[in-house]
Order: sequence, then C-alpha cells, then structure tokens
Amino acid sequence: MSIFRQPRWHAYAAVFLLACMLVASNLLLLKLTINNAPQVYLPADAPSVILDRALRQEFPNDQILVALFEGTDIYSDRVLLALDRLAERLEQWPLMERVLGVTRADHISATADGFSVERLLDLKELQTLTLEQRRERVLADRFAPGALASADGQGLSLIVRPVPLGESLKRMELEEFFRAAVTEVGLAGHLTALAGMVPLDAAELRSMLRDNLIFVPLTSLVGLVLLWWMVRHLRAALFGLLAVSATVSATLAGYVLSGQPYNLVSSMTPPLISALTIALLLHLYNSMALAARLGVRGSEQVHWAVREIRKPALFTALTTAAGLASLSLSPIPPIRSLGLTGAAGAILIYFVVIGLLPPILAHWPGKAWPTDRGGLRWMRWLTGFLSAWGIRRPVWTLAAFALLLGAGIPFIWQVKTETNLLKFFAQDHPITQSTARIDQQLSGVTPLQIVFDGPSRDSLKEPDKLAVIQAVQDWVLTLPEVDQAFSLVDFIEEMHWAFHGQEPRFRSLPEDAALISQYLFVYDGRDLYDFVNHEFQRTVMLLNLNVHGAREIGQVIARIRAHLQDLAEPDLHWEIGGEGRLFSDQETLLIQGQIRSLWGALMIIFILLVLAWRSPGAGLLCMLPNIAPILFIFMVMGAVGINLNMATALIASVAVGIAVDDTIHFYDGYQRRRHQGLSVIWSLARTYRQTGQACVATTIILSAQFAVLMFSDFQPIAQFGLLTSVGLLAALLFDLLLLPAILIVLHASNLRQAKRRSQGEKPLL
Repeated sequence: MSIFRQPRWHAYAAVFLLACMLVASNLLLLKLTINNAPQVYLPADAPSVILDRALRQEFPNDQILVALFEGTDIYSDRVLLALDRLAERLEQWPLMERVLGVTRADHISATADGFSVERLLDLKELQTLTLEQRRERVLADRFAPGALASADGQGLSLIVRPVPLGESLKRMELEEFFRAAVTEVGLAGHLTALAGMVPLDAAELRSMLRDNLIFVPLTSLVGLVLLWWMVRHLRAALFGLLAVSATVSATLAGYVLSGQPYNLVSSMTPPLISALTIALLLHLYNSMALAARLGVRGSEQVHWAVREIRKPALFTALTTAAGLASLSLSPIPPIRSLGLTGAAGAILIYFVVIGLLPPILAHWPGKAWPTDRGGLRWMRWLTGFLSAWGIRRPVWTLAAFALLLGAGIPFIWQVKTETNLLKFFAQDHPITQSTARIDQQLSGVTPLQIVFDGPSRDSLKEPDKLAVIQAVQDWVLTLPEVDQAFSLVDFIEEMHWAFHGQEPRFRSLPEDAALISQYLFVYDGRDLYDFVNHEFQRTVMLLNLNVHGAREIGQVIARIRAHLQDLAEPDLHWEIGGEGRLFSDQETLLIQGQIRSLWGALMIIFILLVLAWRSPGAGLLCMLPNIAPILFIFMVMGAVGINLNMATALIASVAVGIAVDDTIHFYDGYQRRRHQGLSVIWSLARTYRQTGQACVATTIILSAQFAVLMFSDFQPIAQFGLLTSVGLLAALLFDLLLLPAILIVLHASNLRQAKRRSQGEKPLL
C-alpha cells in the first residue's frame, strides 16, 4: 500500500523528523568553528608545514601585523612616547610575543672598550637629541630603514608579533585590540596603514561573515520567490522554505560533526545546498502540476508525482553527490571537506524532498494546483522553441557548437593559476590600500625564510659558512621582488664595525673564528636570536617580498632554489620556509586537486550513468552535453582574465555535478517513451514538453541564486557566483540544443546501419 494512503501520523512523523533535524542542527551549529587561517589550507603532512612547525619551535612566527604611523611630527616627544606606550599596551595582550619599534629595537654602537647593545631610541635620552638627530640615528641604523622607519623621515612602524595564532577569530581580536589601543594612546590620527598576514586574514574573515549574513538568506529568498512564481502555490513555497532550512542547517552541522572549520571554501555550502534543494523541489512541484492537468487530485496527485521523478531524482542526487565528492581528491583540506560535506548534503536533499515532504504535501495539500498559470507556462514555450531547433536542424546545430568550441579552445590556455589574497578585495578596500602604502613607504610584507643548517653546534660561527650565507644574501638582494634580506651575518658585521670605532671599512665579515665567537659571547641583546638558535647550528635569513600572489612567490622560490643548488659549502644544508613558502605551495596543491577532482567527477558520474541506463553508449551520450559546459567555463575564465584560485577551483566539479541533473531528467523521459514504442522525434517532443519546463525553470532559479553572489565585494564569492551561473546556463543550452541534435543524428545513423545488419540486432541507443 502506498505511503500516501496510510494514516495521517505519517505526515506528523515527517514534520517531527524535520523539526528534530532543524533543532539538532542549529544546536550543533553553536559549536561551529570559524577559521580561515592560512594553515587550514595545507595538509598537516605537507613538507612546508612540517618545516614550519620545526622552525616555530626555535624562531618567532612571521604572521605579523605591521602598522605605519606618519606625520611631520613623527619624531616628536609626544609621538615617540605614545608609540612606546602603545607597544607596552599591546604586550599586555595575552597571546603577544613581542612588539618591535624604534624605542624597543636593538642598536649596536661603539664604546670605549668595544661595543654595546642599546635601544635604537632610548626614551631616557630623548632630551639630548633634536628631532633631526633622532631621525638621523634611526635612518643610519642597519636594520630600521624599510622595516621600522620610512626613508622620507616621516613614517615609523610597529611590528606586532603574536605567538602563533591558529584561528582567524584570534587574529581579528588582535586587530580590534590594536585599533582600540591606538585610539587609547592618541595615535589614531597618525595611523595610515595596517598590513601583514594578521590584518589580511581578519579582512578575509570579515568579508566572509558579512557575505554569509547577506547572501545566504538572499539566495534562499530569491530561490523561494522564483519557486512560488513558477508554481503559484503559496503552501508549496512555504514547505519549500522548511525543506531548505532543514537541508542547509543539517549540512552545515556536518562540519561540526566532522571537526572541520568553517572558512572561505566552506562558505560556498549554504547557497549551493539551498539551490540544489529548490531545484529538486521544482521538479517535484512540476510533476504535481502535470498531474493536476491530467485530472489527478488529492494524495494520488502526490503519489503520481513522486513515482514520475523518483528514479531520475535518485540518480541526480547520486551524480551531484559524485561531482561534489570528487573534490575530496584534492589535497587541500577545506576543498576536500566541502566535497564530502556537500555530497552528504546532496543525498540528504533527496531524503527530505522525496522522503519527508510528500507525506506532508499529501496531508496538507492546500488549494488546488494551477494547471496553466505561473512561470512554468513560459518555461514550456522556451523549452519548445529551443529543443525544436535542435530536432529540426541537428546537423547545423552540431556544426555551430563545434565551431563555438573550436573558437573558444585557445582561451582555455590563457587561464592562469594564481591565488592573490589582496586581489580578493576591491582596489579601494582598506587592506589593499594599506598594503600598497606599506610596500611603498617601508618594504614588502610577504615573508620568506631561507633556512641554513650547519653540521654541528657552533658550526655557524665559522667564517667560511658565514661567507656562503653572506654571498647568498647579496645575490638575493639583486632580485627585484626582494625588498629586504636580513641574516646572522648582518649582526656580526655590525659588531665588528662597532668594535672598531664604527669605521666603515670594518663593516664586513671577520675572517677570525675566535673573534666572531667573542663578539657573539659579548652580545647581550635580543634581536639576534630571531635569526639564529642558541646552539648556532640553525639560522634563518628573513626576506621581505613585494609580490603577493602564490604563483609570483613560487617563481621567486624557484629562482632561489636554482641558485642554492650550487652552494660551495657541502656541509651547509638549506631549505626555504616561512609564510611565503606555505602560501606558494597551495598553488601546486590547487592544480593537483583540480585535475584529480575533475577527472574523478567525470569518471564517477559516467559509471553512475552507465549503471542507470545499462549502456556505456548511453552513458557517454549523456556525458557529452556536460563536458562542453566545463570547457565553456574555462573559456570564459580565460577570456575575462579570471584566475584559477581557491574559489574558482571548485566550479568545474560542482557545475558538472549539477548540470548532469537536467540531462538525466531529459534522457530518462526520452528512454521511457522510446520503450513505450514512440518514435524518436515524438519521444523528444513529449519529453521536452513535460520534463523540459522543470529543467529550464530549475536552471533559471539556480542561475539566479548564484548570480546574486556576483554582487559581493569579495571577489572569490562573486567569481564563484558568476562562473557557476554561466556554467549552468551553458549546460541548459547544450541539453536543449545539443542533446536532441545528437539523438537525431545517431538515430539516423542507426537506421542506415540497420539496413546492413541482421533484423534482430540491437541499435546503438
């Protein structure tokens, strides 16, 4: 007996399950971890991550906040005292490691009996120096220009270095604490720029949270309004709202259950699940409207509708889940997490829309379903117009698509893999302008480290090894992308220079190992040990790069690696680390993940289609209209200059997983009518008339929902929305024009082949 003829408690049970799903999911979401930190995007066993963990045990982390203060009075007592109070206030923050500024940095200077390490600007001695003398002292220092002071003498910086912060919320908290402290000490009018990994991560988090608050409800609203316009049935739209709420919240709860953080990549989940839910709802409602036109009423109307779409809906759920699950082949954890969670969400959508919603619709049907009103009527006209063209002119249609794809192929080769976090923001965004200002007035804020390991304790006090490090540093500074490079050698040269009365000819590396050891023994400052460990067996050279894209950083690293291969000192081992290396490695992983996930999606979906139709030929046929839109997406990316990055890397697998849904609905209807004995043309015409309107409507709704994301100021979200919309619309055109044309041409070919075959041989399709 049908579930729709069983007692009413089935409807109440379905409502109870939906309510439990909503309540349980929202309770779990209270424990959702929000974290968009750079470390989240790399696997824990990546070589660069392992190296970075080892470095952080001995050296400070390079995820810093750089603040630039400017003004003609920047060297005045008031400003310098305020800067020192600000540094003192910041060091009271629980997770602060150190704050560097001109009143707190080490300065090596000559004394009567050697050298001493003192403050670059000692507040106790400010009155003994004029403003010009203070400026000259700072700008004459080896380390301060470009790091702590601008060359024009009107800017000073603070370098805020917390302990390693594993969460984006902590970085945002630090930035807010910093701004409050700046106001507190009266320097808000002098603060002109704030850059570095900490404020950049905080800016990303704010944009992501803001867009979620705006676009998650907006995309759902757009989808539900369009759903109502298509079917003109208010109760159906309200039930749709219940289904969307349940599927979105339950899918997001999957991140909590799996222990994965919510970040930029996973923020694509709500609009995606919302769109997929509304798409399946529309197929169900279209089938119910068709039943109403046939005179079926009451619970039988729901039963008839579910029976019509159950099989294609199941396979669309499986293929969509397969497309999303293919993202789990990516080595980048957030993309992998989105794939698995999204795949589970796709299956959940089928359970909610096909399993739980029908008993509710049968028990509370509301007013009669309109038979020829609403947007579906216009969808029927559009479907008939486009599909008729493909049916009547198949050869011309195929030729036109072949020419279009042939003309667009060159654009695919113009797609570049580049993730530049600053490009995620508009040119007038504060983080973009601040970074440009600091790049101009100080130096680049992209950190990179060259790590040197000696064979034994104190081996890095040997002149020959130090000479090799010095040669590498001199060469690195010739690269246009490197603004600054500091190493252990700089400190030893400064000590040698100061020890010899600050004579310029002694600002060089001593050749006597005993003298070097003596200098290092006498040194009582703090800054040196940011560059070398206390065993003098490992040292880091710190580079400031003025490029910000992963691809650009990777090119710099490649040139440095090529140069280091020829090191003259065999006992000196080297490696490249730091935040720049971590970020650059994401590009390699991104490319690997794109290739794996796309091929994985195509293979899994093909296998599912073969199982569905029990024919490899039919499976291949259904793949053709869905491979072409992927190519079209990359053509658009190449034509308009959109890079392959963390957001756009998701689109191909997501698009193919969604786009194949319409193909399944079309081909299922076509096959059923062919098995009933209808001709190819009549089967196509009836299928596109009955099923096509729902497919066109779902594509329009999905595209509209994703198109809403184009209004985001955050470029990854906007690009994801644009390209997904383009891909879905392209897939619809290929289904309406290309699929019937292919079927007509293949049928004609089968007829010709049948004349040369035995009477009982099975045709290709």
